[in-house]
Amino acid sequence: MRADLNANRGERPKLTMLPLLIVAICKSLPQFPMLNAIYDDEAGIVTRHGAVHLGMATQTDQGLMVPVLRDAQDMNVWQLAAEIGRLAAAARDGSATAKELSGSTLTLTSLGPLGGIATTPVINRPEVAIIGPNKIVERPMIIDGEIHARKLMNLSISCDHRVVDGYDAASYVQALKHFLETPVLLFAD
Repeated sequence: MRADLNANRGERPKLTMLPLLIVAICKSLPQFPMLNAIYDDEAGIVTRHGAVHLGMATQTDQGLMVPVLRDAQDMNVWQLAAEIGRLAAAARDGSATAKELSGSTLTLTSLGPLGGIATTPVINRPEVAIIGPNKIVERPMIIDGEIHARKLMNLSISCDHRVVDGYDAASYVQALKHFLETPVLLFAD
């Protein structure tokens, strides 16, 4: 599907997996509001958010920075692709503003390009969860008794268990997985 979208993108930015993954995250979050939250350690207060201000872990020469895709739930894949490119460039060239680097409610850290197939992402406090897609690799799958090559990707999630129950985190990953395995749902209302 991504290849088809890119083949017909016109002047729009090329789609990577990230915009599609972000749409899936935003579509699956409403059932799991405890993940889109921040926790104030000193006050012991959890603040859940309706809007998804998605932190996007970005490696720069100055170290890891987390620019924020504000109201990601309101963007389509093309808007997300453009904003990802803009924010990543701003983080890397040092022009990102303090506002662009703060206020995230959930973070996505894409470790896949580094080659990992299983990771443990570190929570971007004061958030209570972080999602880490891993490298897409071709692996053997048994389908109807026959071995077939299929592209597979593990999803990692880390959560603050003071706020997010492990069952809820695992259920969220299954909901996210459903959107990724059925990508037409990313474009359905």
